[in-house]
Amino acid sequence: MSPSRVVLRLTALVVGLALLLAGCGGAADQQQGAPEPIRIALDWTPNTNHSGLYVAQQEGWFRDAGLDVQFLPYSDTSPDTLVGNGAAEFGISFQDSFTFSKAAGADITSVMAVLQHWATEVAVKADRADITSPKDLDGKTYGGFGGPGEEPKMRQVIRDAGGTGEFQTVTLGTSAYEALYAGQVDFTEPFVAWEGIEAQMRNEPLKTFKYTDYGFPDAYNVLLIGNSTWLKDHPHQAAKFVQAAQRGYQLAADDPARAAKDLQDANPGAFTEPELVTRSQDMLAQDYLKDAAGKVGTQTLDRWQGFSGFLIDSGAVTDASGKPVTTRPDFSTWFTNDYLAPGGATS
Repeated sequence: MSPSRVVLRLTALVVGLALLLAGCGGAADQQQGAPEPIRIALDWTPNTNHSGLYVAQQEGWFRDAGLDVQFLPYSDTSPDTLVGNGAAEFGISFQDSFTFSKAAGADITSVMAVLQHWATEVAVKADRADITSPKDLDGKTYGGFGGPGEEPKMRQVIRDAGGTGEFQTVTLGTSAYEALYAGQVDFTEPFVAWEGIEAQMRNEPLKTFKYTDYGFPDAYNVLLIGNSTWLKDHPHQAAKFVQAAQRGYQLAADDPARAAKDLQDANPGAFTEPELVTRSQDMLAQDYLKDAAGKVGTQTLDRWQGFSGFLIDSGAVTDASGKPVTTRPDFSTWFTNDYLAPGGATS
C-alpha cells in the first residue's frame, strides 16, 4: 500500500472517530438536557391552594428549570402516603395531617409553607342567634371530615372560648357543608377562601370564628412536602422545583388576577364560577400567602412547636406501632427552608 493511501486511511479513521465521539457527545448532551420528571400529588381537585404550582407551569418556570412536572390527580390515597412511599416526589399537605403522618414514620419533609396561617375557621349559619362564640357549641353537632386532629382542635377552641368542649361529631366529608346549610349539623370548618366565598355566592351566609382569636396556636394550614430520601439524593432538582413553585406563589400573592387566570387556563372547564376563583385568590393574596416580611414559603420552628406540639400533647398522635406519642420530637427536623430562594422569590 502506498504511503499516500495509508495517510488517507488514517485520516478517514480519525475523522470517523471524531464524528462518532461528537455523536456520542451530542447524545449525552441531549440526555443531560432532557427535562427531569417530577410528580406532585394534589390533595383535592385544583383550587387556589394550588395556584402557585399552576402559575409556575403556565409561566414556563418549571420548564425553564429543566423540570417535567406531572400533576397527579386527587385520589383516595393521601399525598402524605404517596410522597412517603415514593409514588410522588412532592405533594400538597396540611400541618395537621402531616403531624400524624410524620409521627407514624412517614418519610416526608415540609419544604414550603403554602399558607402562612389557618385558612379554615369554625363556621355556623349566619342566622344562628344562639351561637355568638365557640363556647356556645357545647352540646352541638359537628359535621367533620374524619381527620384525627379535628376533634382535639375543636374541643380546645371551645374550651379556650370558655366552654367545656363537649360536642357530638358526625363524619360527613365534603357533605358537611350541605348538612350545615340544611341545619342537619350545627357547625363545621370550611376554608374561608373557598367554601366561605362559595356560601356567600349561594346566599347561604356563614358566621365564622378564628381559632387564634381565642388563644389557639396558628398553623401552616397548607404545606408543600417532599419525600425525605429523594430530597437528600436530589438536592439540586429539589431546589429547582421548590424555587419555581415559590416564585409561582409569590406571583399569586403579588398579582392574584394573573394567578387566577393561570389556574383556570391550566384547568379548562374545571371552574364553573370564575368569580369564585378570582375572589378566593384575592383573599389568599391579602391575608394568607405572605409572612410578616412579605415573603412566601418560609417556615419557623415556633409555628411548628405551637400547633404540632399541641397535637402531641393532646395524646391524639400515635407512632408507627399505634402507641400514643408522649414526647415532643425535634420539630426542626420536620421542615426545612433550605430549598427556598435565598432572600425570597421574585415574581
